[in-house]
Amino acid sequence: MVVSLLLGLVLGGGGVGVAWSLGDDSSSATAAGSTPAGDARAACQALDGFDESKYVAKGPDGDIAVNRYAAAGALSASATAGDAKYKPLAQAIRRSQDRHARVFDFDAKVKKELDEARRICKDL
Repeated sequence: MVVSLLLGLVLGGGGVGVAWSLGDDSSSATAAGSTPAGDARAACQALDGFDESKYVAKGPDGDIAVNRYAAAGALSASATAGDAKYKPLAQAIRRSQDRHARVFDFDAKVKKELDEARRICKDL
């Protein structure tokens, strides 16, 4: 039984390896987010879908808001790491997140930074 299990694992792993080697990986190079511009666009998409009024909601709406806000920050930072021209976007999102972490609210200053990030996104 152990030999059969090991043989199945080896053959299955080999099959996956063959499939990867024969697969066309050209699409992975153009996948959204694989470039600084793609990361910036993805950050803007996350921010566009972010509704700060749902940030503290219980359940899926709150989970979505929290994760989109975090994703916007991470993706904008990634975009900036690859190309400094995205630094204003990353800074605006980071300032909003830092302020939110201090006051635990989406006050006027946090919203001002979010508005700035959204304005930058429209210009991309």
